[in-house]
Amino acid sequence: MRTPSMALMATALLVGLTSASANAKLDVEEARLPVATAAMPEVVKRYQAFVTNLSEKYAQHSDELKITQMVAHQGLRLWQQAVRDVQSGHLDDRSLYWNRLAMRDLLKTQNPNFNIAPWQRDILIKAVEKSSRGLSDIQFKDDAEIKILLTGFDPFFLDRHIDQSNPSGLVALALDGYRFSVNGEQVQIETVMIPVRFADFDDGLIESILTPIYRDNSVDMIFTVSMGRDEFDIERFPGRNRSAAAPDNLNVLTGANKQAPIAPLFNGGTLNGPEFVEFSLPIAAMQTVEGPWKVNDNHTVATLAKGEFQAKSLAELQSATSVAGSGGGYLSNEISYRAILLQKQFNSRIPVGHIHTPRIAAYDVKVEHDIVEQVRAMVELATTTL
Repeated sequence: MRTPSMALMATALLVGLTSASANAKLDVEEARLPVATAAMPEVVKRYQAFVTNLSEKYAQHSDELKITQMVAHQGLRLWQQAVRDVQSGHLDDRSLYWNRLAMRDLLKTQNPNFNIAPWQRDILIKAVEKSSRGLSDIQFKDDAEIKILLTGFDPFFLDRHIDQSNPSGLVALALDGYRFSVNGEQVQIETVMIPVRFADFDDGLIESILTPIYRDNSVDMIFTVSMGRDEFDIERFPGRNRSAAAPDNLNVLTGANKQAPIAPLFNGGTLNGPEFVEFSLPIAAMQTVEGPWKVNDNHTVATLAKGEFQAKSLAELQSATSVAGSGGGYLSNEISYRAILLQKQFNSRIPVGHIHTPRIAAYDVKVEHDIVEQVRAMVELATTTL
């Protein structure tokens, strides 16, 4: 059996998380830290003790194997503290994001007590990324009879609003480990946080998370969640191609647009799959939720030949070239597409689909609280159909 530290190193090498460059130069996300700190010091410094603790331990370590385990543990502690914080009533996802970046900054600019090679530093950054996103903390209790996986996203478009929150990230923190009963059965939700970076998707991050789940049939339902439009949209027909002329959190542009959509990458080549796929969530049950916002079964898609329209069926889209799925042409659509495509490839019966939450500008604790509670209720209603 592999030791925990060996497992962490092996996973870090395999999981497609964006890494540090060989010369440990700060990337665009990390370089925003001074601006964020000046704008909202109480948010950025909320978990400063975790960063300081990492710094102290990092400077002291001389064991190349144990340092990876230590860094991963510190990232896990950050994730777990953010979960506790939100579930104790501090409804803010942003401190987790900025303190993860502070840890990355530290690992790039500070040296341990040995001559660290660029590839070793790279592994450490991947380890803290993985663990601080909840990817090392998917742990269902033995008595969980119905198991739910839910994903949220980091804040994004931070050059517009440096104080931007993402309701989907708050949902993930609020619902991690959440337990309830349905029809006499114990239900548990486990969650993870997804980066807003094209490279991570191209490197197979979503597939690395979901492949063992589909392979082992280890959960009963999968929800991917992101921030969207005015109401709740359950995205019926995710599309394959990217078309949003919008940057990711590294300010990377794909070059795609509505006139020239581009297929995502996977394992060094183009992601192969149909132009559109269809969700399998129990939409009728989810639409019975009571809350401030309407829950839409969104059929809106766009193709090169027809532009934007309401698709009636998947068969209608078979010969089309996708421009935008029901979830749009950005990463929120893509996570849903990849999750459903993988489900089809494994011939899995696990219901899967995407929830777009109402959008917010910057941070709005009242609105985000209401979003969390409506998603919670939707998930509870969905499980009654299992």
